[in-house]
Amino acid sequence: LFSTGRGFVSLQGPLITMNKGGGSGGGISGSGGEKGPTAAAAAASLQKQKSLLQRVEADITSVVDNFTQIVNVAKVSDPPVKNSQEAYMMEMRASRMVQAADSLLKLVSELKQTAIFSGFASLNDHVEQRIAEFDQEAEKTNRLLARIGDDASASLKELESHYYSSAQRLTLDI
Repeated sequence: LFSTGRGFVSLQGPLITMNKGGGSGGGISGSGGEKGPTAAAAAASLQKQKSLLQRVEADITSVVDNFTQIVNVAKVSDPPVKNSQEAYMMEMRASRMVQAADSLLKLVSELKQTAIFSGFASLNDHVEQRIAEFDQEAEKTNRLLARIGDDASASLKELESHYYSSAQRLTLDI
């Protein structure tokens, strides 16, 4: 969990979710213990997550602050000049809110693309790992079958030699 000023953000793989509820949290936690990426790639991924969290925090702060300013300026004043100034202020704040919301939408789109592409990459890595494991199992099974075949052949030769040299064979042939 990563604590923001307005809630908690949870990092789960490539996905980021935000929880406005209470609770304790601090620091950043990922899905540790994964194999595959090097330390440099993991550090780059962590840095990207921090960067995305900072963007989310900045954009949400901008939306909330601008909305607060719009509400504060929305009261009607008597002088017409002041009303036009306040209307301009409200228009400017609304424009900033739209920009921040657009930035958040772009961030969501980027996160979706990252989730899709990292999902494919991790899926491919997993498939390649499983193929390697199955190849090793196939080699082990082939060696075991070859050994069993050799043992069966040796046992059959031994049984044949005992049979052909036994006295019972001679009595059955007569």
